[in-house]
Amino acid sequence: MLKLNSNEVKAKEKASLRENKSPIEKVEWMMPIILPVLLIIVWTLLSQIIDNKSILPSPYKVINNFVHSMDNFIGLGSLPKNIAHSLFRVVLGYGLGLMVAVPLGLLMGYFKIINKLFENFINLFKPVPPLAWQPLVLGWFGVASLATVAQLGYGQSYVFWDNFKLSMIFLIALGSFFPIVNNVIFGVNNVRRTLIESAMVLGAGRKDIFFKILLPGAAPTILNGMRLGLATAWGCLVGAEMLPGSVSGVGYLITHAYELARIDLVITGMICIGVVGALLDGIFKVISRKYFSWESKIK
Repeated sequence: MLKLNSNEVKAKEKASLRENKSPIEKVEWMMPIILPVLLIIVWTLLSQIIDNKSILPSPYKVINNFVHSMDNFIGLGSLPKNIAHSLFRVVLGYGLGLMVAVPLGLLMGYFKIINKLFENFINLFKPVPPLAWQPLVLGWFGVASLATVAQLGYGQSYVFWDNFKLSMIFLIALGSFFPIVNNVIFGVNNVRRTLIESAMVLGAGRKDIFFKILLPGAAPTILNGMRLGLATAWGCLVGAEMLPGSVSGVGYLITHAYELARIDLVITGMICIGVVGALLDGIFKVISRKYFSWESKIK
């Protein structure tokens, strides 16, 4: 009987809270969908007014592309296939940029002499957008791919690995490098001095300070740099897949569809890039909330 009364009290409390909510709080769940719905309405109206699918196709045409995503679009394969090729290129380029940027950033943040050695050199190239490197990268790598580096014989494996050109991987790595290295340096430099001084007083060596204080203390900022680096790498995808030798990927699908006046496919590819990019960013958000929730509590 007591248990029942307790449940009734809780139910009444919840009902009271719902009744006391302001009008804005009651419709708060609708906020994330308001702008997308308005965009679709405006898009539909404009497509009807313009009445030219080579300029602005209707939302129905784009949605139909997703419904038939397994079709062979303009001879370039299905949407999942092109997304997978693009995603693998980004993983390779981003992984390469990560492997260089994180160790270098840690060393630059920890050792002043290394920071002085590399800082001006990095700042010299940081403002140069990755796309500006295209002519130089083509001169360096040409149309060489992972298949040619591995010296694979012509066959199914060669055809697959030949999709991943060294020039594309380099451009994506370059795009991800600068956000990561800058955030790693910033993270190491902004670890609280009191923690380091306390550890030194207690007899900690440079190795212990580096691995047990600097690295954990800078980890949230490093993760944020990795997140920004991945966003930049994904943003460089279209430019990388415009390079000679590309025959697959969402970026190539967009550029090739534009040449054929298939604007519906251009918009489809743009949505794919946006959705996949948001999902990748969401992974970092989950990791940050799970492992670094303490950061917001100590600020």
